Amino acid sequence: MTVPVREPLTRAPEPPAVTPGGATALLDAYRPGDRFLATPGRTLLGSGTAAEIPHEPAVPLGERVRRALDARRTAGDPAPVVLGCLPFLPDAPPALAVPARLRRGPALRHDPLTALAPPAPAAPGGWKLREVPSADAYARAVDAAVERLRAGEFAKVVLARTLELTGRTAPGLPLMLGRLARRDPGGYAFAVPSAPGRTLLGASPELLVARQDGRLVANPLAGSAPRGTDLAEDVRAAAALLDSAKDLHEHAVVVDAVRAALAPYCARIEVPPRPTLVRTATMWHLSTTVTGDLASPATTALDLAQALHPTPAVCGTPTATARRVIAASEPFDRGAYTGMVGWQDADGDGEWVVTLRCAEAEGDTLRLFAGAGVVAASTGEAEAAETAAKFRTFLDAVGAAL
Repeated sequence: MTVPVREPLTRAPEPPAVTPGGATALLDAYRPGDRFLATPGRTLLGSGTAAEIPHEPAVPLGERVRRALDARRTAGDPAPVVLGCLPFLPDAPPALAVPARLRRGPALRHDPLTALAPPAPAAPGGWKLREVPSADAYARAVDAAVERLRAGEFAKVVLARTLELTGRTAPGLPLMLGRLARRDPGGYAFAVPSAPGRTLLGASPELLVARQDGRLVANPLAGSAPRGTDLAEDVRAAAALLDSAKDLHEHAVVVDAVRAALAPYCARIEVPPRPTLVRTATMWHLSTTVTGDLASPATTALDLAQALHPTPAVCGTPTATARRVIAASEPFDRGAYTGMVGWQDADGDGEWVVTLRCAEAEGDTLRLFAGAGVVAASTGEAEAAETAAKFRTFLDAVGAAL
């Protein structure tokens, strides 16, 4: 069987030539407190803060961002960019800022130096692990949700769990980011302040939405399977995912929601009839690339991202019911997890990524997050195994094991 595989999408023009080190120099220059984002089209490193986006719930977020960018242009910055993250809950404070200095580079995937061996784990052998909730408790929560799904209360919910790692000293964030970014250089790697004293870092496979020159691209992922340990097993895992009725249904729910959310903003929207596959170092995902032409040039990347967030891929459907189930089932605050991280310029172009395969660092503690989509065909045991596989991205980066 031939398995179609789509490499991650880029929205930036392909550079005619890439100087070795053009992107990895920015990755290596990252220091805690900076704002780093690597996408399949570009690498950004922001340092210092020229303006922060305030938490003013009475003023729409898009308007607050526009004011900050316009003010920076007026002050003489010819190409200001807002960069940072937004939380899962829409009424929680944003963590967005216009950097005082922004360095831009080509995509990491075009930099041959990413092929060099990554640095050693930041704190090998020094972690204490605590699951919140435990795998067994999480599986029971999934099974309880499945009973409600089969009773018709809702169509899907995404339930997550966390893994708290405490080290002997504060983790080495630059080394950790370097391992994450080099492991999947075609994906979306990030490290940004998420709250006072906290840093959000990770390597997400999923583009929420990008806008460039009046066109949009969204890339919903839903339906996942762990990569195999050898080539034959890996191909079987991919083929089984592409033929899984449960995962195809889960994926279709998300794609339909993305289409419905974006269609009002589009003069044209195109959605492929079947998903393909996208791979990371540890997982296979069902993937659909949605494209469209904007009906109005005033619609920004952030407008589109807010219209989409949260998709059923990170919350569930109906959204309000899924939020209530999540609040009752998860014994922790998601914070930035399953929110979005990205950038936008003063012209409205930008990229926003779903905040997955991530952790928040605070002092000597890392809190890792992983979730799974729960539908009527789900089982607690299988979804607990899926979250354990998703933890591997970050565990490998820090030299720990579950």
